[in-house]
Amino acid sequence: MATRLLVIDDDTTLLEFLQDYLTKEGFEVQVADRGPKGLRLFYQTRPDLVVLDVMMPGMDGWEVCARLRELADVPIILLTAKASEADKLRGFRLGVDDYVTKPFSLAELAARVRAVLARSAAREESEGLLHAGELTIDQRRREAQLAGRVLDLTPTEYRLLAALAERAGETVSQEELNRLVWGPNRSEAGSALRRYVWLVRRKIEQDPSRPRRLLTVRGFGYRLEAI
Repeated sequence: MATRLLVIDDDTTLLEFLQDYLTKEGFEVQVADRGPKGLRLFYQTRPDLVVLDVMMPGMDGWEVCARLRELADVPIILLTAKASEADKLRGFRLGVDDYVTKPFSLAELAARVRAVLARSAAREESEGLLHAGELTIDQRRREAQLAGRVLDLTPTEYRLLAALAERAGETVSQEELNRLVWGPNRSEAGSALRRYVWLVRRKIEQDPSRPRRLLTVRGFGYRLEAI
């Protein structure tokens, strides 16, 4: 099966060139000329990688990127006419995998796509299984099971549970969990972390109001018990 790409850019001429070139390079390519359309195509096709333009009318690339990151850990390459360090840092804070400045050659973009996909595959192969009692975290498939039952987790819920499972039985501070779940350069309010803890408890506890697995250590953080 061909690797699926989604390209989102308001330049329809560029989209045509990219779709034609990347298809000839062996990829299956879907294109969208607006952010909302790109998000709809993402839901429908679940691509292996997204190429995303920053400067688009209405919903710009920054907002699309943030929404994609709430949905999945799909690799993202940002396209932009700006080359400033601040913009690049902003992209990396949102969790993008590479940053290509316009103008660029089609061959260069294809090479960047292959490089990002290769890094993503290598990262997945290097990851293994985590166990915490009846909980199993498959880091290669980004999947969690409880007593053999696959849990329906969002990407953020998965990252939180995996971060706790890596140190099962130990208390992890709120600050460290924020860093592990949302990245070192993104600051989340404590209420966001508490909300996701509650959402995870609803999926792994018999009684979320009286948790036995995911425990609060008052004034410090949270601990995942291996039961």
